[in-house]
Amino acid sequence: MDRAQKEKVVEELGQIFESSGVVVVAHYEGLTVAEMQTLRAKMREAGGAVRVAKNRLAKIALEGKPCEGIADLLSGMTVLAYSEDPVAAAKVVEDFAKTNKKLVVLGGAMGSSVLDSKGVEEVAKMPSREELIASIAGCIGAPASNIAGAIGAPGSNIAGILSTLEEREAA
Repeated sequence: MDRAQKEKVVEELGQIFESSGVVVVAHYEGLTVAEMQTLRAKMREAGGAVRVAKNRLAKIALEGKPCEGIADLLSGMTVLAYSEDPVAAAKVVEDFAKTNKKLVVLGGAMGSSVLDSKGVEEVAKMPSREELIASIAGCIGAPASNIAGAIGAPGSNIAGILSTLEEREAA
């Protein structure tokens, strides 16, 4: 890899560290190519990506970035998982690590907050952006349907009373 390629990699990694909602660092020693492809596919489905880069280049890219504190985690065979959604990458990596013991979560960063492995696990337990939007939409829609039911209830009660009175008069 020549100097120009290294500069390009550092620039790409810098953009990743700056724009991602969460970055997870893990050791992947012993993973087969097929297992790594499975991890990449799951991450793509969740809206994230997986990147393997030289630790030295990643440390250079981290300089001056909000998540600079994760530089200490970059040693050995490390993989970076990242996503704009602050929860997606953590969820995918945690799920994959449960089924594949060769992937060991070291920690990560969420904005300027550096996370240890327990922190990444806690982030993975949080609801994703889509789940939060769905629950907020449900909360917003529930009062409207309750109001519509309350407004319609007196009318249906009156109609029921009138039909009962009609039946009595007819009898």
